[in-house]
Amino acid sequence: MNERRPTALVADDEPLLRQAMTRLLGQAWPELQVIAEARNGREAVEKFEALQPDVCFLDVQMPGLSGIEAASYIGNRSQLVFVTAFNRYAVQAFEHGALDYLVKPVEAARLATTVERLKQRLHRPAASHDTDALIAQLAASLRKGNADSRLRWIRASVGQTIHLIAVDEIDYLRSDEKYTRIAWRDADGKSSDALIRTPLKEIHDQLDLERFAQVHRAVVVNLHSISHVTRSDNETATIHLKDRHETLPVSRSYLHLFKQM
Repeated sequence: MNERRPTALVADDEPLLRQAMTRLLGQAWPELQVIAEARNGREAVEKFEALQPDVCFLDVQMPGLSGIEAASYIGNRSQLVFVTAFNRYAVQAFEHGALDYLVKPVEAARLATTVERLKQRLHRPAASHDTDALIAQLAASLRKGNADSRLRWIRASVGQTIHLIAVDEIDYLRSDEKYTRIAWRDADGKSSDALIRTPLKEIHDQLDLERFAQVHRAVVVNLHSISHVTRSDNETATIHLKDRHETLPVSRSYLHLFKQM
């Protein structure tokens, strides 16, 4: 009788990174079946509940629910591996053996070590209190890491003038091909725009996430700049800004942020 093949879920908001992880897993662990992929934490939880994979590879920072929040729902019902671009999140919790992590870009040798650990863990049940405590420890470390690395100023050129823009004065940021468009207002309340070469995702990872929210793959908005939100019939919405005529889209993945509005 053939032994059941182990199964996995891969969650990352970047399609190319999901594909790369699946490919690397196929090389490092041919017996593993990747039975689900998720674009965000909410999808990861939904697909986990439907398919109950043995292992979940969760990107730490995803829209909607983060990988940490998704992990808190899943708990000890699956083996958890966090994938992060930030090595500082690889905290001491991982050294206890209940959780594991991979740093982007994922290296084959490091993945091989993780695979060996997972194979061993699949043969013994996880202790729920240990898993829950380690997830809580990781979440606390993540919050501290975000607080310590918050962006305060952005330097941008407008014509021949260099502006030092206080992040709190930004109304929104929008991906514009190879650039990021910053819309802000100065001390007198005058609206201005500038383009910078830094990718939106890189800026987003340094923002105060209690003040700024990603509402679309290409849009991050200052919550204090929102006047109101109108819902559409197709599970999307439109953000209207204070003292600005332009509107911003809210995609389906982020609509839950405005449930109470």
